[in-house]
Amino acid sequence: MAVLSTIQCVFSVVLVLFASPLPCLNVRAYQRPVMVQQTGKVLPKPQMMTVSAEAYTLAMSSFKFTYGSSSEMCDIVDQAFRRYYDLIFDVDGPKKAPKVPESMAELTVLQVMVKEPCKGAYPSLESSENYTLTVTAPMGMLVADSAWGVLRGLETFSQLIYRTDDGTMIINKTTVDDFPRFAHRGILLDTSRHFIPLKYIKQNLDAMAYNKFNVFHWHIVDDQSFPYQSVVFPDLSAKGAFNPYTHLYTQEDVKDVIEYSRLRGIRVVPEFDTPGHTASWGAGLPGFLTPCYDGSTPNGKYYAANPMLNTTYDYMTKLLQEVKDVFPDKHVHLGGDEVNFNCWKSNPDITKFMEKMGFGTDYSKLEQYYIKNILDISTSIGRDYIVWQEVLDNGVQVAKDTVVEVWKSNPPVPTEMATVTAKGLRAILSSCWYLNYISYGDDWGKYYSCEPQDFTGTQAQKDLVIGGEACMWGEYVDGTNLIARLWPRASAVAERLWSNKDVKNMADATVRMDEQRCRMVRRGLNAEPLHPGFCQFEYD
Repeated sequence: MAVLSTIQCVFSVVLVLFASPLPCLNVRAYQRPVMVQQTGKVLPKPQMMTVSAEAYTLAMSSFKFTYGSSSEMCDIVDQAFRRYYDLIFDVDGPKKAPKVPESMAELTVLQVMVKEPCKGAYPSLESSENYTLTVTAPMGMLVADSAWGVLRGLETFSQLIYRTDDGTMIINKTTVDDFPRFAHRGILLDTSRHFIPLKYIKQNLDAMAYNKFNVFHWHIVDDQSFPYQSVVFPDLSAKGAFNPYTHLYTQEDVKDVIEYSRLRGIRVVPEFDTPGHTASWGAGLPGFLTPCYDGSTPNGKYYAANPMLNTTYDYMTKLLQEVKDVFPDKHVHLGGDEVNFNCWKSNPDITKFMEKMGFGTDYSKLEQYYIKNILDISTSIGRDYIVWQEVLDNGVQVAKDTVVEVWKSNPPVPTEMATVTAKGLRAILSSCWYLNYISYGDDWGKYYSCEPQDFTGTQAQKDLVIGGEACMWGEYVDGTNLIARLWPRASAVAERLWSNKDVKNMADATVRMDEQRCRMVRRGLNAEPLHPGFCQFEYD
């Protein structure tokens, strides 16, 4: 056998000698591609689930969602009924005429009981997403405190359904009692370094809902561009967007994203990062950035918000008030990371201001001064805030309800998480979930193994960890590759943030990751493959 393999290898080398740089590999490694079957596996894995061998059929013509008798009508649930009916039965996709076995009972109704009214509701950090699901023929039951729990339960229900080769829709008798481990389960998208069209933002929101994420951290502006169309400062986008006509998020666009997110139980938390990461602000807000000097002469360059001018804080007050009016979530991300002090150091007016304020030559105190003013502005207009870890690392005094996002590896993540929570502050983790970094092969396992509470501290400290975020920074990502780069790799993060801490079995997770990837492909998302093979119903 080894001799035959060697002969085949030599022959293949001769054939491709001038066509391929690849080395000859052992032909025994090349097996028939694996077909990923649809079997009703759920991701993220529910907290408690029991599945019976007893199975039922579903038919497009007879199945329906209904409200329980004491439930109020709800726009979020109404639209979810239509959306999940279409997803389950592939209303917009190709069809196969199913064969319904006469010997099997049929599930004809899923009755939904939502305890809280949802009129005008937006999800929040405090929202309940708990639900219980009972699948038994002819009528199943989904019960949740809120519409957000209904959404999570409907996603689980849709994932439990699978198809046989002849197209028959099957679901097993199942009971589920489920709730998220962490309240903040986010995806960060950077829309400044590359503009991401609304089409792909919405596709990502769909994927987030399919994986039970509930926070869209919209890193909407940065050094490279300012695509947010401000009402109070229209020149910010007119002069700071890549293209003020095509690479722009209008007020209507933002409302559209917020409503699309709301209907999927997703919070939209915008980030307006200052004092650094503000180069794109300069043309639209004259005087906002600090002039840099060579010796005693301005060199024509500008960097970071100017912390000594009252106009800087007037600008920020007006902008943050607008942000409050546009974005309904009670949190705003105020950034505060990666501030380089060189421009401030070069500016003689800043030096004089430092002396006046008694800061000496400690520019971290100047940064503290700026950040403290911004945090006070946010508080004064009634918005809680999230900040990057440098704000705390650099000694800024923050309110007790501050949320600190840990993203750096120095100091080590466990040390930083312990430090943040020891101060009684809530923390979210993103440092191990930078999905913009890619590697050849199956890299989702390292994201799956990251544990937000893996640090030395009391249980009270660990309870202050409210979740985490998978981050997609945009240096090399735009609409052409966003979905494939994020998914299904982010599904590993989804399970870590939703499921029980003891859910760690990689073999079990691999089966569910495979099926979840194929499910997303079937739902119209270009989720990248995890390994050689194909999905059972990929192109039918």
